[in-house]
Amino acid sequence: MSEIAATTAYEAYAFACMRCGYGWEQAYEIEHHIDGSHHAFVIYKADGEQVPSPLSRPSCANCGGHVVRIMRAGRVSTVQQMLRHAPPARRATAGGDAPEAVGATAVPAATGHRWHLSDLLHPFHRR
Repeated sequence: MSEIAATTAYEAYAFACMRCGYGWEQAYEIEHHIDGSHHAFVIYKADGEQVPSPLSRPSCANCGGHVVRIMRAGRVSTVQQMLRHAPPARRATAGGDAPEAVGATAVPAATGHRWHLSDLLHPFHRR
């Protein structure tokens, strides 16, 4: 089967695990192809590696759970920035040693904060 055409789009998503509260973001290259039989197919790439569609069945990199909320890009990083700039008394109440994710790469939490689902969703609740 020979390939006739290909176009590439770029999208990023934020993810939050509903099981453990872990949050991360990932950017994707989405290649749209049409094969010699005029059938369309899509290839997703993250960090240059081919990966399954993040929309089909995402899994948590922290706990392996499959109940993952997919949001527009920037939601997790916005919450991370808010927590970094929160007063020390507010940060201290969360406690824990779990890593936080930046671009799907786990790094030690600068605030010592363990992610909880409510932390990710709280800034977006209507008041």
